[in-house]
Amino acid sequence: MRTLWKVVKIVIALAIAVPLSIIVLAVALGILGALMGIAVLTLKLAVAGLVCWGMIRLVRFLLRGSPAPTRREADRLPPADPYYDVAMRELDRELGEVRR
Repeated sequence: MRTLWKVVKIVIALAIAVPLSIIVLAVALGILGALMGIAVLTLKLAVAGLVCWGMIRLVRFLLRGSPAPTRREADRLPPADPYYDVAMRELDRELGEVRR
């Protein structure tokens, strides 16, 4: 009788556990599927955004006018101080050749 009761308990436990495990598995796969769908959608949106950004850059490059003339580095520098140049020449004359 004990063996029969043990078998009945195991059968009842399996009768409850198997359907519950199937439901849990279905829910887990549904959640995993939803996450995979969101990941694929995000990837598609990122690729579409990258393509649109590239097209905008290409159109801007093709439609822009000729670039404005840039000033040379020497034109942007302030004019040299004539007093500083004279002072440096005097120092060079007084000190002679300085070895470093």
